[in-house]
Amino acid sequence: MALSFIDYAIIIAFFVITTSIGLFASRRAGKSFSEYFLAGGQMSWWMLGISMVATTFAADTPNLVTGIVRRDGVSGNWVWWAFLLTGLLTVFVYARLWKRSGVSTDLEFYELRYSGKTAGFLRGFRAIYLGVVFNCLVMASVILAGIKLGGVLVGATPIQVVLVTGTITVVYTLLGGLRGVILTDCFQFVVAMFGSIAAAYVVCNLPEVGGLSNLLQHEEVRSKTALLPDFSDMDALIPLIVIPFAVQWWSGWYPGAEPGGGGYVAQRMLGARSEKDATLATLLFQVAHYSLRPWPWIIVALASIVVFPNLESIQTAFPDIDPQFVQDDLAYPAMLTYLPSGLLGIVIASLIAAFMSTISTHLNWGASYIAHDFYRRFVNPKATEQRLVATGRWSTVGLMIVAGAVALALESAMESFSIILQIGAGTGLIYILRWFWWRINAFTEITGMAVSLAIAMFFKFGYSSTGLPELNSWQQLLTGVVITTLSWMLVTVVTPPTDRETLKKFYRKIRPGGVGWKTVRDELAESGVHVETGDSITAGLKAMMAGTFLVYSAFFSTGYLLYQSWGCLAISLSVCGASAIALWKSWPSLRIDGSPAKPQGTE
Repeated sequence: MALSFIDYAIIIAFFVITTSIGLFASRRAGKSFSEYFLAGGQMSWWMLGISMVATTFAADTPNLVTGIVRRDGVSGNWVWWAFLLTGLLTVFVYARLWKRSGVSTDLEFYELRYSGKTAGFLRGFRAIYLGVVFNCLVMASVILAGIKLGGVLVGATPIQVVLVTGTITVVYTLLGGLRGVILTDCFQFVVAMFGSIAAAYVVCNLPEVGGLSNLLQHEEVRSKTALLPDFSDMDALIPLIVIPFAVQWWSGWYPGAEPGGGGYVAQRMLGARSEKDATLATLLFQVAHYSLRPWPWIIVALASIVVFPNLESIQTAFPDIDPQFVQDDLAYPAMLTYLPSGLLGIVIASLIAAFMSTISTHLNWGASYIAHDFYRRFVNPKATEQRLVATGRWSTVGLMIVAGAVALALESAMESFSIILQIGAGTGLIYILRWFWWRINAFTEITGMAVSLAIAMFFKFGYSSTGLPELNSWQQLLTGVVITTLSWMLVTVVTPPTDRETLKKFYRKIRPGGVGWKTVRDELAESGVHVETGDSITAGLKAMMAGTFLVYSAFFSTGYLLYQSWGCLAISLSVCGASAIALWKSWPSLRIDGSPAKPQGTE
């Protein structure tokens, strides 16, 4: 489709503003590793929270949600909504611990928590494994979405999309470091939210759709609108509710939803100026991520069922699009072609904003692993601060090139999501327990990582040739969780524990609560060392449960308001209010102001 002059002007203005922010932040970014990758550890909670939301507001996320809604209905999104429990566990239990650790990256944690050569190996290997392999796979999924959007909306080739958006993203990321990323994220999030809401309003009022009421009454749409799956249909209930809530949220690992925090979420928490800011930033992230953003995408997805009822109708409307890219997730950009001039430019700019905010974060985060946890730790321990920044900048360019190449081999956002989810199956509990059980060691993590990867590769490339009965995705996930968890648990009890002095030093620095550190606490007390009382796990878990009901009920309330289901709206608002009161009452016990802990027991 052809863009008007005003559309191009809006898009160009967006690029100019974004690059200018990077130039502004560059004045401080190159001074040191801390400035470039942690923004000097002085960022406020609201900027960090918005930055995390902007990062997960990827160009592929509307496509992913659209694909899920078209295939499984609105309730199909519970496959990722269940990760809220993981996120709130990070908010109320782990955010303070990460900030208290004082590490520069979450991988540096390994040599704070574990000891010996295995700890160093684990740190170096995961710097490449996560910073390059996983990171590029995630970025490739985002770039794939950009390719589809560019092809549908402006007729751009895949190479053109990667070169133009990738180059501008790399430029401001190179210039401004994490501070530049955070500042641009705040600007880009406002643009992205406005664009998604405006797109949903216009699309919903297309003549073909006929307004929200007609949309929700459409024969093909009614069956897709339920917020919960049919509890009598076990084929839907097990993969959407039972597995995500009973197994997936604590056992799986997914970027941005790591049990115990990690990745770019940990990077943001480490960049906070206090424990209070780290906690509030992650709370803002969870509330906005699950309650604020999904509904505009859901409305567009439902409207797409009316306009493009099947894949053939999409292919017919866009004959120049490579058939390999014509999947259900393509329906989102297809619907945007109906937007009027001017608004189309704003929406395209908003999607570019979503694309760039995600890619810039992953570039900066991955480069921090390469520069700090691989290059400085194993290649050049005496590297100057300026040399580390230069290494990070070169790594940024390399990561973008690799991710762009991988994107051309993918077909849909759901494909990448499923691969990453399977690879992380069974490792999540390690990242939860390593803070609260002294017996977890480096061999535990190595085993979990190796076994989960081997199982994922077996299901992806080898299982079909075995002649065994076919397993669906949740059965593969559950199999991976069981085998991986049993494997690392066995290895944990038969391998030597972390050096005692390392454990004692870790405990005194972090002050984790719970019975899992009783052995270490007792040894410290017997040696006459003053031991501060650990944080109350019970208080954190109570706040986590209250926060879970609060966020979910807020999401349901928005949905029932749009559905004009007034009885259900009243119930969900009541739950929302009660949850807010419960969270408020549990809040003081969290001690997020960074003041010394008062004795609370250690459960």
